[in-house]
Amino acid sequence: MTRILIVECMQEISSFNPLPSGYENFHILRGEEIYQQCGGNQAVAGALSVFEARSDIEVVPAISARSGSAGLLSAAGWHKLSTEIMDRIRTTIDEVDAIYFSLHGAMGADGELDPEGYLLKETRALAGNKPIVISLDLHGILTDRMLRQIDGLAIYWTYPHVDFFDTGRRAAELLLRLIDKPTKSTIARVVIPALVRGDELITKNGCYGDLLRECQRLEAEGTALAAGIMIGNPFTDVPELCSQVLVMTDGDAAGAEREAIRLAQEFWPMRHRMQGKLIALDRAIAQAKSISGPVIFTDAADATSSGASGDSNTIIKALQGAGYGKRVLAPIVDAPAAAAAHKAGVGGEIEITLGGSIDPARFPPMRVKARVKLLSDGAARLETMKAPLAAGPTAVLAFENFTVVVMSRSVSLFDRAMYFANGLDPTDFDLIVVKSPHTEHHMFDSWSEKNFNVDAPGATSANLKSLGHTICARPIYPLDETVTFTPGATIY
Repeated sequence: MTRILIVECMQEISSFNPLPSGYENFHILRGEEIYQQCGGNQAVAGALSVFEARSDIEVVPAISARSGSAGLLSAAGWHKLSTEIMDRIRTTIDEVDAIYFSLHGAMGADGELDPEGYLLKETRALAGNKPIVISLDLHGILTDRMLRQIDGLAIYWTYPHVDFFDTGRRAAELLLRLIDKPTKSTIARVVIPALVRGDELITKNGCYGDLLRECQRLEAEGTALAAGIMIGNPFTDVPELCSQVLVMTDGDAAGAEREAIRLAQEFWPMRHRMQGKLIALDRAIAQAKSISGPVIFTDAADATSSGASGDSNTIIKALQGAGYGKRVLAPIVDAPAAAAAHKAGVGGEIEITLGGSIDPARFPPMRVKARVKLLSDGAARLETMKAPLAAGPTAVLAFENFTVVVMSRSVSLFDRAMYFANGLDPTDFDLIVVKSPHTEHHMFDSWSEKNFNVDAPGATSANLKSLGHTICARPIYPLDETVTFTPGATIY
C-alpha cells in the first residue's frame, strides 16, 4: 500500500492593500475533515478522485488552509499558520511515501515573502527523496526555492478559473506516474520580465489562451509531463514577481528547454496586447446614460478576489455626482455600516458613512441616509467552485437609486454569489458594479449591453504603474519603459 500525504495552503495577497490579513482569514480543515472538499470544484477534490480510484493507494489527509484574497499576511498570522501546517506534516511524514501539496503561489507574509517556498523547503527536509508534486494557480509566483524542492507540478489552464478539480486531477496523476515509474524528471523554467492584465488573458478567446493550448498539446502528445505559463499576480510585490514558462519532461532536459524557450519567445511580443484597457469613469458614466439595456461597471481596481480591500465607494460617488438616475447595484466592504444596519433592523433608517472603512486615503467615506432592506449572516457559496463564503454580518441598503450589499469582511466577488445570497438578481438593475477583473461569460457579459472596465483607484488597479512596486526585480514591463529580453532556461 502506497500512502500519500495531502496538504493545502492557499492565499493570494495584494501588497497594496493597507489591511493585513491574519490567521483568522483562513478556513482550516484538519485530518479527515479534508474529505469535505469531495464533490466540489477544487484541486484537492480532483486529487482525491484519482487517489481513491486506486486500491493500492491510501490517502493521509494532513491539513487544508484556505483564505480568500487579502492584504499581506501578518507576521503573527504567518507564524501560527506555518507552525500548525508543519506540525501536521511532521507528525505523519515518516508514515507516507509521497506528498501532494495544493498551493496558490501568490502568498506573502510580513517577514516571509515566499511562504510557499518556506513550506516546501521544510517539507523536503523532512521527506528526504519522497516525491512531492504541487498544483498552482496560474496567477502564482513559482520561485527558485519552490522549484528546488519539488518533483512535479500542475498549473491551471483556464481564466476565469474553472479547472480547479482538473488541475488537482492532473497533479495526482503525475504523482502516481512518478511513484509507479520512478524517473529523474526535468523542469525547465524561463522567466519573462513582464506583468500582464486585460481581456487577452481570458483563455477562451485571448492570445494567452492560445499559448496555454500549446501547453495542453505538449502534455496530450506526451512531449511534456507538465507544461504551463504562469503570469503571476502583479499586485503581490515580491522579489521573483514575473511571468514564466514551465515545461517538465521525463529527463529530456534539452526538450524541456527547447519548448520553454519557444513558448517564452511567443509570449514576449504579446505583452503589449496583454494589458488592461481602461475607460475614464466620467466617460463610462456619460455613455451608460445613453444605453437602454443593462451595463456592467467592472471595478477591477477594488477586486477582493485579487486582494483588494473592497471598500471603494468611487463609482457610487461618481454616479451620484453625475446625476445617473437609473437603478444601480453595487457591493462594498464596510463593517461599521453593516453593524449599524443590523442594529437598526429591517426597515430601519440609518445615517452612516459608506466606504473607506479600510482604505480611507484612497476612498474618503461618503455620508448617506439609507433604508435597511435585508439582513443576513453573509454566508454564500461560490457559483463554480461551490466553496463557502463568509462575509460576516451583511446588509442590503437602499438610498436614492442605489442598492448596495454591505459586507463586514471581504470575500471573493468574481461571480454573483453575494448578490443571489442576499435576495438580489443583477438582471433587475440597469447598472451593476462587479469587483473582479473578469467573470465567466454567462454571469454578466451574456445579458448586458456593455461592460465598462473603468479606471478607478485601488489596490488591484490594472494601471500597474500607479501601484508603487518597490520589491520586485527591475526592469520589468510595463513598470519600466525599456526592457529587453533574451530567453534562457534554468533547468531543475
